[in-house]
Amino acid sequence: MSLLQLPEIRADHRLGAAQFDVRPDALERWQPEVRAADGGEASISIYDSIGANWDGSGVTAKMVGAVLRNIGAKDVTVNVNSPGGDFFEGVAIYNLLREHKAKVTVRVMGLAASAASVIAMAGDEILMGDGAFLMIHNAWAVAIGNRHDMADAAERLAPFDAAMAGVYASRAGISEAEAATLMDKETWIGAAQAVEDGFATGLIDRADITHDDTKASGNKKLLAMVETSMAKSGYSRSVRRDALKSLFNGTPSAAEQDTTPSAGDDIAASLQSLVSALGG
Repeated sequence: MSLLQLPEIRADHRLGAAQFDVRPDALERWQPEVRAADGGEASISIYDSIGANWDGSGVTAKMVGAVLRNIGAKDVTVNVNSPGGDFFEGVAIYNLLREHKAKVTVRVMGLAASAASVIAMAGDEILMGDGAFLMIHNAWAVAIGNRHDMADAAERLAPFDAAMAGVYASRAGISEAEAATLMDKETWIGAAQAVEDGFATGLIDRADITHDDTKASGNKKLLAMVETSMAKSGYSRSVRRDALKSLFNGTPSAAEQDTTPSAGDDIAASLQSLVSALGG
């Protein structure tokens, strides 16, 4: 087990059909090019949204579990810069790190929002970079239907909020009610404030942070913005992903490979046009 006695989060995706997506405000502030200058020998990089994406990208519990098994009972460093995403995947990753049989150091290089902030709480040591942020809030999901469907969705989300409040409270040494209030306010916590409030244990030296300024990083964010804009417009996850696969000829990780869309336009310009057209 990790060195700290951290609370387990129990969340079964079979309890409801809620679709957890990246929040638009987190996505806007995410800078995917920010990462660790040196990942380290026994490390895990979480530089994407949480959960499997349409193109095979994204960070899943299955991936993290495989890396942890390969590392074995050794100290591990988890480098995080993520806008969040799927709550259940975030919880599963948190529990995997919580159960790791050696020290877990989480380094928030840029952003740990939503589900990624839950993952960050699994560190025995939590370090934050200059300009980095934690963002905590109530479980955020896309729900479509009549008032009965909405009431049912709200009821299903309540236990998830309570579980997260328990984790944040445990880390910061505050009451669950105080943690719930911070979640209600959708709180952004900067690095220095996080250390002062107990959500982090220290800061990262600027020399340990670098930027990947390749076009792939920018395209990754634009692709996520397109899908988020479609979600806000009421399109289901399956419809959104079918549309994106069709647009990029079904090529996995299109954004990473600098592939052009079907129309032959530049990928970044086309994605930005899509975001604008969808009102993102």
